[in-house]
Amino acid sequence: MTYGIEFVPGNVNVKQVVNYCQLAESKDIDFAWITNHYNNRHCYPVLTAVALATTSLKMGPGIMNAFTDTPASMASFACTLNEISDGRATLGIGPGDLSTLPKLAIKAEKPVARLGEAIDQIRALCSGAEVKKDGKEFFDYDGAKLTGVTLPGKKGIPIYVGAQGPKVLELAGLKGDGALINASNPKDFAIAIPIIKAACETVGKKGFDVGAYTALSIDKDEKKAKKAAKIVAAFIAAGSPEALLLRHGLDLANVAKIKDALSRFDFGAVGGLVTDKEIEAFTICGTPDTIRQKCEDLTNAGVTQIIFGSPLGPDMTTSIRLLGKIM
Repeated sequence: MTYGIEFVPGNVNVKQVVNYCQLAESKDIDFAWITNHYNNRHCYPVLTAVALATTSLKMGPGIMNAFTDTPASMASFACTLNEISDGRATLGIGPGDLSTLPKLAIKAEKPVARLGEAIDQIRALCSGAEVKKDGKEFFDYDGAKLTGVTLPGKKGIPIYVGAQGPKVLELAGLKGDGALINASNPKDFAIAIPIIKAACETVGKKGFDVGAYTALSIDKDEKKAKKAAKIVAAFIAAGSPEALLLRHGLDLANVAKIKDALSRFDFGAVGGLVTDKEIEAFTICGTPDTIRQKCEDLTNAGVTQIIFGSPLGPDMTTSIRLLGKIM
């Protein structure tokens, strides 16, 4: 088992992210994943700052997409970060946030096919190949080649696919080195992992890294941990399909009320509507002993990397220190 941690450079600034990453590294966290949203600080310079301030921490964007960034630009960035970090770069890439792309006047057409092509072109460019036209639908490059970067060598840069739905999970198994699955509950991995394994077997792949991209809230005080988790659990519940809500036995009427309160930015009402059921379904939340058990449950479900994601807890520094004691 390896462990990662996610930071959102929107609610914390770059210097704070760097400080938290240094603390995470000192607590034997293996990976740092920096979120990528157009309205926040850009993950590229944040990752550069993290690379320069750490020595063993692996790092990458969690996650990019091939609508707002081209495969060529992502390949160039990944190779540059890998050089700066002495070989510690990773790349998280997914189909794109279908709720955000329309705000940028981007039509999210054929996201899975587009993602698959992007991964192929990134791998080819990072290998040093000259990519010639071959009839690709989205990125039919005509003589593209990285000429002014340090290439990562035969192993390349690990590509992790951000996945939830079955088609992207399958693509992750076929083309990725790992997956970043937005889930915190073993029930969801019982569905996801067989899809990935079947795809890996199709191409004869071994050593795939199954990442649980969790929403974490840890504190010595269970009530404080749950309070910090409520808004995150609310947003996840509100954005989840009905089948997922039913899988976790959630009250659809209550989730509808949560969604309505969020649309009105009535966070006070949201806090009163979110129950332990939503928190249990969509977060790993509680005291250090509880979190340790939940991590064991994820390991037993087949997860090989646990990423501790937002909100982390009532106090981020305290949360990271507590995590260091339970791993």
